[in-house]
Amino acid sequence: MDFRSASQQDRAVSLLRRQGMVRLSEFTRAGITAATVARMKEKGLVLQLGRGLYQSPDASLEADHSLAEASKLVPRGIICLVSALAFHGLTDTIPSRVWMAIGPKDRQPGITRPPMQFVRFGIKVFGVGIEEHDIEGVTVRIYNPAKTVVDMFRYRVSAGRRYQRSPGLNLALEGLREALRQRKATPSEIAGYATDAGVLNVIEPYLQAMTANA
Repeated sequence: MDFRSASQQDRAVSLLRRQGMVRLSEFTRAGITAATVARMKEKGLVLQLGRGLYQSPDASLEADHSLAEASKLVPRGIICLVSALAFHGLTDTIPSRVWMAIGPKDRQPGITRPPMQFVRFGIKVFGVGIEEHDIEGVTVRIYNPAKTVVDMFRYRVSAGRRYQRSPGLNLALEGLREALRQRKATPSEIAGYATDAGVLNVIEPYLQAMTANA
């Protein structure tokens, strides 16, 4: 019996239980070789989710599993736009891909699974309005409801290279209406983020109309 391999296997199982999902680089830093991970995969002791990402085969998958998977692969990214809107229950739309914001100088990851749509946010709007949620043991950073609604308006237009996959105005309006109706964001919170992002003049007429009819 290869006791060294067994010891690595035990450590790998323990790491999976603690973190939910583990990247190959994290296994390596813990002294667990790629060969050990490969043998565990052959034995069915570990499930490979994608390139370099693993999970325990008996882990319970939550509805937001793809958000956890994406966040584990891109730890600096932040779940945004349609994915954040859906996570907060502000739309009936089911995103076909994970929308993730990256910083203005971050390299765009070449990830094919899960399907992802990366959006590059400027430094002024990238690091604000972030919440942290635990999904399957993974810390997932997601923009809060008020910030998400404002971002939807920022990306509402359909013209130009930056907006090639724009969610559109209708989804932004749905998000605004639901955020106010469900009281997941106040008018002042939304106006504050809109002012900082320079789109208050766009959102304000809709905000006033919806609060007047509340």
